[in-house]
This record gives sequence, structure tokens and C-alpha cells, in this order.
Amino acid sequence: MRAAMADAEVGDDVYAEDPSVNALEAEVAALFGHEAALFAPTGSMANQIALQLLVPPGEELLCDADAHVVTYEIGAAAAYGGISSRTWTSVGADIDPEVVAGMVRPDGYHAVPTRAIAVEQTHNRGGGGVIPLGTLRDLRRVADDAGLGLHCDGARIWHAHVADGVPLIEYGRLFDTLSVCLSKGLGAPVGSVIVGSAEKMTRARLLRKRMGGGMRQAGVLAAAGRYALAHHVERLAEDHARAARLAEAVAPFGVLAAPVRTNLVPLDLGKAALDAPALAAAARAEGVLVSVLGPRIARLVTHLDLDDAGVDRAADVLTRILRG
Repeated sequence: MRAAMADAEVGDDVYAEDPSVNALEAEVAALFGHEAALFAPTGSMANQIALQLLVPPGEELLCDADAHVVTYEIGAAAAYGGISSRTWTSVGADIDPEVVAGMVRPDGYHAVPTRAIAVEQTHNRGGGGVIPLGTLRDLRRVADDAGLGLHCDGARIWHAHVADGVPLIEYGRLFDTLSVCLSKGLGAPVGSVIVGSAEKMTRARLLRKRMGGGMRQAGVLAAAGRYALAHHVERLAEDHARAARLAEAVAPFGVLAAPVRTNLVPLDLGKAALDAPALAAAARAEGVLVSVLGPRIARLVTHLDLDDAGVDRAADVLTRILRG
């Protein structure tokens, strides 16, 4: 990947003149069956640009209460887009489209009108859960019936594709906009791509500039993303298998919060002797890094840089700590 970055042909991406960026955008757009795409520095920026494409200022986005766009993006939808957000009770990837349909507010009645629905695939705080294709199709019908846009925060959509075998183009045809991350599971150092119509991506370029995301010789970053797409998608199955091994190791301690489908292992330490910060501190002291998502919620992640020996080491450390 670093060799590909060093060899990248570059230009000025603010003027859409970087050939490596242009090639990445065309490739990702084609993967999802859309007309165009736009490279962005971060997943949060990509999400927020996409939301602004679908929801005018002062109008409403629907998503779940644990969605990344309202949990980990520091109020950006309101701060940058003037977007009002309303959420359904979080159930991760287990969404009831009828509940979502019942939340839609039409124009009039002095209420904030709903303009778009956002979902997250896979779901971060939902433990890497995969939203079933049938559920997404039902949500598409809900959006169409109400005249709404549908956005996919596809930071980990590659994981869903590998786990369920759903073609990327099948996901793409269900959404008006998608943001897909090149760094989460694919191992690129930086970058996400917004996908949509050519008209939407023309406006997205302006929004990206407004948010400080215009880059010059960004081809060195795009080259990393292209390498990741070529070499690191199918190998995600290895991460899923290693996550399953970690889940099997911690399951006897009653802390596994949800079935493990992809590369995330969610831990609920509500009944454990240690809380999440204490578990993370004890594991860190032995060279194992654990994410803390709340006082009693922790997360394990398998990834490109973790091999079988690393998983065995992590399982040994965690089981000893949990055993007390």
C-alpha cells in the first residue's frame, strides 16, 4: 500500500484534476451502481455532506438513537446543516420499518417535516450487526411512499457484503446516498467516499469545500484506498472468523452483548466484577487494547493488523482478567 502511495500520479483535486482520486471515485461509484462519487477526508465529513444533500436546513432526519451520525459526530448535522434529528429506540441492526414509517412527519401542521432516513451498515454500537437486505428493501419502500431520501452510513458495508454475500451494487440501488469508509476495515490510512447521482456529487464538492475538505494532491491517499479495495475486501472474512473466536472465549463469562456477525465483539459488563474502564486498563497493562464505549460497555475489534497469534494472546489475557 505504501508503495502504491509513493507511485501515485497526482494533480489538484480541488479542480477535480487528480487522476488517482478521479479513478478511485469512478471505481467506487461503479461498485455501488451510482453515477458518481466524491472522496472525502473522513467518514464523519462524508456522512454530513450526504445528509445535507438530502435534508434542507430546519428539516428532519430520522435515524436510530445509537446511529453514528447522531452519537459520534458531535452534533454536526445541526451545527453544519441546520438539520433536526429524531430517533427511534436503538435496536442496532434489528429495525422495524413499520415503526420508522409511523414516525414520518409530512409537510404542514406546524411540525418539522421529515426529509430523510439514515441507517448504519454494519452497526457500530449494535455490535457489528448486519441489517438484513429485506429490512433495507422495506425501508426503501417507506422512503418512496413518503417521498424521503434514504442514506446509508456504510462505514463497514464491506463487512456486511462479506458476511451476507449481498452484492455491493444491490446495496447501492437501495440508497440515494452512501458513505463508505476506506480506513475502518480495509486498512487505508484515511478517507471515505460519498456515492450518489452526478447532480448530487456536484453539490457535494461545494459542501466539502465549505467544510474544509478540499484537498490538493490527494492522489497519494486515493492510491491507498484503491489498493485497499483491490486487496483487502475479501480478507475481511478472516477478521470475522477471528472475532468469532474471541466471542467464544469470552462467552462463558456472560459478558457477550450480542451475537457476533462481523469483526466487532460487544461486551456488556453490567454483571461483571470489573467495569469497562477497569477491564481496558487491566488489558492494556498486558498489551491488549479494548475500546470503552460506556461505563459498563466495551468492544473488541479484529482487523488487518491482528493475526491468529494476536487473537490467541488477546483471548488468553481477557479470559484471565474476566475470571478474576
